[in-house]
Amino acid sequence: MRIAIVDYGSGNLCSAAKAFERAGQDRHDTVDVMVTSRAEIVAGADRVVLPGVGAFADCRAGLEAVDGMVEALTEFTVQRGRPFLGICVGMQLLADRGLEHGAHAGLGWIGGEVRPIEPGDPRLKVPHMGWNALRIEESPAALFAGIEAGAHVYFVHSYGIVPNDDACVLAAVDYGPPIVAAVGKGNIAGTQFHPEKSQAVGLRFIANFLSWSP
Repeated sequence: MRIAIVDYGSGNLCSAAKAFERAGQDRHDTVDVMVTSRAEIVAGADRVVLPGVGAFADCRAGLEAVDGMVEALTEFTVQRGRPFLGICVGMQLLADRGLEHGAHAGLGWIGGEVRPIEPGDPRLKVPHMGWNALRIEESPAALFAGIEAGAHVYFVHSYGIVPNDDACVLAAVDYGPPIVAAVGKGNIAGTQFHPEKSQAVGLRFIANFLSWSP
């Protein structure tokens, strides 16, 4: 199984690659994890992962700057319907637009926008950083199989996706108002949390993604 982790100058590439390799080993699968900025490798992969850290606009510009990458991702995900996972800002880029430092267009694969977190409680700081308990909304729970409600995963972000359709929300966490923790639509999934930093729960989620057949 060939896993392409997109290198566009943003993301925890080394830790993500190690986590996917580890999850593959735990499943006793032969997993070839490729960290790449080459569009043709992304187009030829079996599964694609788009990480992302930093500001929405910077990540979007970095993605656009890689020759042919947006086109390769669109062909892989939208046209061919292959399994795709966005992580953190990589998930946020799935939205129609992000509102960080102005309005910036996203990929538009999941309708909605990325807005600042507003906990409404001075005791809850922004960025939302650290561990929080999942409320799993997805049914059936293919990507969250073996992960119990209340399992803790790791976050670090100041903005969050607000989908137009609540059916796209696979999991949420409470931080004042609920924050979307994971989204999904067909073959497209995304997590606001970092599975590569979420220890055993994160490895289980990655293993589920490796066996996911949307």
